[in-house]
Amino acid sequence: MDIDKELEAIFDDPLLKVSYEEAKLFDIPQDMRRVIAKKKPDYVAQHKLCENFDDYKPLFAKVHLGLKEGKRSLVKINKTATLSAGRFYFVGGQMLLLEKIGELKKSSNFLPDARTRCIYENGTESDILLQTLRKSVVGDGYAISELQEESDGKFFNNADIAEVDKVTGYIYVLSSLSDDPAVKAEKNLYKIGFTTQSVEQRIANAEHDPTYLMAPVKNVATYKVVNMNSQMFEDLIHQLLMSVQFQVYVYDEQGIEHQPQEWFVVPLPVVDVIIKKIMDGSIVGYTYNPQLECLEKRVVKAKSTFDTSGMKVLTLNIKKTYFDEIISGTKTIEYRALKQTTLNKYTYLDESDGKRYLRRYDALRLFVGYHKDRESALVQVTDITYNEGIVEYHLGMVLEVVR
Repeated sequence: MDIDKELEAIFDDPLLKVSYEEAKLFDIPQDMRRVIAKKKPDYVAQHKLCENFDDYKPLFAKVHLGLKEGKRSLVKINKTATLSAGRFYFVGGQMLLLEKIGELKKSSNFLPDARTRCIYENGTESDILLQTLRKSVVGDGYAISELQEESDGKFFNNADIAEVDKVTGYIYVLSSLSDDPAVKAEKNLYKIGFTTQSVEQRIANAEHDPTYLMAPVKNVATYKVVNMNSQMFEDLIHQLLMSVQFQVYVYDEQGIEHQPQEWFVVPLPVVDVIIKKIMDGSIVGYTYNPQLECLEKRVVKAKSTFDTSGMKVLTLNIKKTYFDEIISGTKTIEYRALKQTTLNKYTYLDESDGKRYLRRYDALRLFVGYHKDRESALVQVTDITYNEGIVEYHLGMVLEVVR
């Protein structure tokens, strides 16, 4: 059989003939063609071996130690944050040093961008773009705080306590001397408790008390609690460390089962810093990260403090570019198109004469985008005008900026 003729017969089959209308179904729209034809990036960052990694290895070790000792903490950054050269970050569970940022240029989203030099703790380096790195840190990573003051291990000496102060109790930290293999296997196992007695009196019969795992204990640290609710102090520690509470069952001398609640698996230096932060009130801004065994600082969104009582304020969403121009004073008019959907927002109908007038506002509350940690500003409105379907808000003083 002649293969060429057979193929020719197949392609001449009327069933395979496609009309013009049918062929148009396979056409790619112009907007999709532009996306497909979009130029591919000239260069994609690659990881490569860092030839001088020995220079950086001790730095990574020091930062890890700082986290373990509570001198540093993880910081979850928001979408508007910028990254700084010389700072350490976590991305995908791996620490990196943003060693250098190249020449900054505006990216397609108007943010400053540049090639970087990032050193990773696995001995590699990369020249990832700054904005790509920032998105990764915001998405599933952390910044690492600068060094904090080293805790001195105690907060009150006898000389520190004035006559008007009242010692309301003691927070104590104990380690167990139990022979139980499950207990001995936990390197950072500590009991954190409170007593109004001396700690020595409280632990005198530890080997007969299920609270102490029916075994002797060692007093590792003691903190005087002055002029505060000691029980609340203890509760704060337990809430913070709930995720690392040691799950164990012990039996008393009558064979009754107990589950002690005050034992936690956490490095001792971190315990010391936690107690210090409870004392100065800053603990409310932290959580404990059990995977990395360190404190994690929560980013608390600032709130507006400007009193707008008696003011008429119009809330609008705005692009970051225009927001920055308004804050800097280079943009003095905000324009809004008058549409059917916004008619009642920007104007009102006067029932007395049946005419529509512009609504008067004293200020604009401008929000950047729609995400929960967005920036905002309160800006004075000096005048409102209308021009060919556009409402014009003439801006005065920037009354407040919330970042």
